[in-house]
Amino acid sequence: MLLKSYICPRNKRRRVLAVLPARYESTRFPGKPLVPIAGVPMVVRTYRRAAAALLVDAVVVATDDERVAAVCREAGARVVMTPAECPNGTERCRAAAAALERAGERYDVVVNVQGDEPLIEPEVIDAVVAALRAAPEAVQSTAATPIRDLRDVAMTQRVKCVLDQQDNAIYFSRGALPSNKEGVARKFPQPWADKPYLLHLGIQCYDRRFLDRYCEMEPTPLMMMEDLEQLKVIENGYKIKVVQVEHSAHGVDLPEDVASIEAILRQQEAAQP
Repeated sequence: MLLKSYICPRNKRRRVLAVLPARYESTRFPGKPLVPIAGVPMVVRTYRRAAAALLVDAVVVATDDERVAAVCREAGARVVMTPAECPNGTERCRAAAAALERAGERYDVVVNVQGDEPLIEPEVIDAVVAALRAAPEAVQSTAATPIRDLRDVAMTQRVKCVLDQQDNAIYFSRGALPSNKEGVARKFPQPWADKPYLLHLGIQCYDRRFLDRYCEMEPTPLMMMEDLEQLKVIENGYKIKVVQVEHSAHGVDLPEDVASIEAILRQQEAAQP
């Protein structure tokens, strides 16, 4: 079936839903959504950042855990309960959007905002929404930021991406991307010496109709090899638009990450007039 069957004209991508998938159980960090970040539960901090995005019409936390739901509701966040069987955040976003639709609330665009990114800027969320609206040939958009330290290129927890000349994603990888015959990260050759390596940010923005199609597609080899959901989109021949932003990626993967996030928050607050 043709790609055009799954995308909306840009003037139809009006209503935007931001979903924060929040799963309490975690092998490496149980209870992560509720960990305090400078006294505020992490998922609540992320929710407030998403709610400040100008292009977002509604924000919900999608969870299957009543502990997460109770904390979010107490903080004034809207919660949608989703099945525990959801295998990943994308499926949880789809479940949340479908639940709202059953209640008569429909959206054209769904943004998957990682609940463990408490420093995500609202401007980044707006940027991926604007990118998808401006690209009727794409079914998804995401964001990337320049890598400043070349040592990050080899880190498997840092996902890299390469783009074509129209800023469509060619590939995402946990390995060094792009690489060379020596297998080491180095600056691009002339005349592209200023071209940066790109770090993929975890935010994903979907055309609502394509989100259903995505979740119905079978897993693909590269997706499973790299453990990167977005590769299934590329392997099936669809376009992902990538917007480049200035953003210091600071997700919380492990308990020891909390202290560094709090230190950054203190620096940001001290810099405010």
